[in-house]
Amino acid sequence: MQKLLEVVSPKAPASAGNLAAFPAKSEDPDASQILPIDGKAQTTASEDLLMVSPYTTRPHLLDLTLLNGAQILLAKALTILAPVAASYATSPYISSFNWKAVFSLLAASAKASGYAWKEQFFYVIIFRSQIPPSTSRSDLAALDMKAHAEAMVGNGLLKYWFGTPDADGRNLATCIWRRREDALPGSSGEGHKAAMRATIKMYTEWLVERRKLIVGENVQNWDIIPWTD
Repeated sequence: MQKLLEVVSPKAPASAGNLAAFPAKSEDPDASQILPIDGKAQTTASEDLLMVSPYTTRPHLLDLTLLNGAQILLAKALTILAPVAASYATSPYISSFNWKAVFSLLAASAKASGYAWKEQFFYVIIFRSQIPPSTSRSDLAALDMKAHAEAMVGNGLLKYWFGTPDADGRNLATCIWRRREDALPGSSGEGHKAAMRATIKMYTEWLVERRKLIVGENVQNWDIIPWTD
C-alpha cells in the first residue's frame, strides 16, 4: 500500500471554480458533518452538482445528493486528478497521475471535517488506445460524449478523464466508479454500444484494464491493484 507521510492540501488549478459545501445524505449520518475541501475544484452553479469530466452540461454532472459521505469526499478530491508524465498513454497507471496529491487532499478534507474514513475500494477502468491519422476526432468526441451521458444516469461514475493522442496516436482514458455494479448499466446503453462498434473502424488497437482502488483507514494508505472477480 502507498503511504501518506504528510497530509497537505494541494492547490487546485487556477481555472477551477468555487467548491460547494458537501450536501448531507439522510442514510449517511456522517455526511452532514463534512465541510468543504480547503481549496478550489470544478463545480457548477448548483451546490449539489459536480463536474467530474471535461463535459459541462447537466447530463454529465454528478449529483452529490445521491452519494454517501465517502463518495462525495473522493469525487471532490478527484477533481484535481491530472497526469504527471507526458507518456501516460503507455506508462504504468499508478505512476502516470498525481495520486499522492489526490489522496493528500482527501485525507486533509476528511480530517478537517471529522469524517471517519473506513477502508473501502472503488472500481477503475483504464482504456488504452491508438488511433490512425484517418480517424475523425470530432466523430470520436461525439460518440464519447453520448456514452458518458449514459454512464452518468446511475450517478456512480465519480471521475472520467481522457488525454490527447500523442504523436503516435496513443492515448489513455480512465473511469473511477463507486462500485463495479454501477459500471455495468453504463456499458449497455446505445451510446456505449455505438462507441464500441466504432472502435473497430476508428482505432488501430485498444486495451481495457480493470483495477481496484483501495483507500485505507483514515486515508493513511492507498493502492491500485489488478481487479479480480
